[in-house]
Amino acid sequence: MNELTKAEEQVMKYVWKLEKAFLKDIVEQFPEPKPAYTTISTVVRVLVRKEFLKFETYGKIRQYYATISKESYFKTHMKGVIGNFFSGSPSKFALFFTNNEDLDLTELEKMKVLIESKIQQLKEKNG
Repeated sequence: MNELTKAEEQVMKYVWKLEKAFLKDIVEQFPEPKPAYTTISTVVRVLVRKEFLKFETYGKIRQYYATISKESYFKTHMKGVIGNFFSGSPSKFALFFTNNEDLDLTELEKMKVLIESKIQQLKEKNG
């Protein structure tokens, strides 16, 4: 799967939020000062070429929709990050967060609860 540039990721974020969108709808999502309509149009054309977006045509206008869910893209993207920066080890990836000074006790406790919940689910599944 191709990686998204920052501009492409921003457009995809709005398309995922809207589910189906005309170009004007996507442009309206951007905060002020909004990028030029033609700039967004170019990014959308690239996303269609990369097959992240498809469209339905209504006369002369197109309504765009994502071909991949936000969750699927993120999962694939994170696998790449873990593979490239953490030697393919999810444990090393998690350790990175535990060593991050920006995480406070509350955030670490939340992560612990989520991990313990997932462990319990897997134990019940494999029971």
